[in-house]
Amino acid sequence: MTGNRDKAWSPALFEQQLRSLGAQYHIHHPFQQMMYEGTLTREQIQGWVANRYYYQITIPRKDATVLANCPDRLIRQQWVQRIIDHDGTDGSDGGIEVWLRLAEATGLDRQDVIDEKMVLPGVRFAVDAYINFVAGASWQEAACSSLTEMFAPTIHKQRISSWPEKYPWIESQGLDYFKNRIKEAHRDVEHGLSITLQHFTSREQQDRAMQILQFKLDVLWSMLDAMHMAYVHNMPPYFNVATPATDTLPS
Repeated sequence: MTGNRDKAWSPALFEQQLRSLGAQYHIHHPFQQMMYEGTLTREQIQGWVANRYYYQITIPRKDATVLANCPDRLIRQQWVQRIIDHDGTDGSDGGIEVWLRLAEATGLDRQDVIDEKMVLPGVRFAVDAYINFVAGASWQEAACSSLTEMFAPTIHKQRISSWPEKYPWIESQGLDYFKNRIKEAHRDVEHGLSITLQHFTSREQQDRAMQILQFKLDVLWSMLDAMHMAYVHNMPPYFNVATPATDTLPS
């Protein structure tokens, strides 16, 4: 960040500053880099899919909170599409269902994923921190937190281009989610960015927007930190201590 700390950025410079945080997007995390290079094992891919499911099912809850807090009917008319995209409608599958098909394409049991049997505590804490932030934030701040979508199309395109060669054992239906999100993400970014540029107009507000976007980047990076420890370094929670069996605990 450069220039007078008290002077607001122009909309163009503000957008440029927001986009500059893409250098910290989780596409640069070692786990994602391994995924792109094709060096993850079947179990590591499955672990990622199962853990990301917990994030996927949180997205429509986050968006419902934005709707509940937003008094602007026109914005609600656009924002509600995000919930439909993920939850689907009667007769039309949404992103959560398509993600479950991705899980099946990697060999996971659908019900095990739904039951969150593989979700790591670190992933759960990171995702819950996000939903708790949105619950206590203004709807404009919550909208701003969605702007990590600015960087998402690149990561989706990487998976579409690399997975058929690097992970041929994943059934082709597994790519459907990423194909769908490329178009949806562009639309969502245009709307979320418009809200952010219009609302965060003072330098203090713009700095706050930068902090919010950084927080969301932290959430995504922390999720991969937990998965990297568990699936790459073979250090899942409590790996080095004996844990009592649940059925032996006193009531």
